[in-house]
Amino acid sequence: MSTTVATPDADETCTYCGSRIFDHDPICVRDCDDNCGSPMYFCNYACLSAYIDENNRTTGDTCEWIPDESDCC
Repeated sequence: MSTTVATPDADETCTYCGSRIFDHDPICVRDCDDNCGSPMYFCNYACLSAYIDENNRTTGDTCEWIPDESDCC
């Protein structure tokens, strides 16, 4: 899977809150299960976390732990 790395514009805004990302500690996220579409920028981890929670982005994407199984740690 090939991805091009590019620095976003100086005025790029946060996907979640709309703040300028470079006024904070920016994070770039790309959904590579969907043909590595356009990157989404967040101004910090709090906005990324809130976006994940509000959009149910972990549903179906995480491991399931069943504590009753005999082979669990």
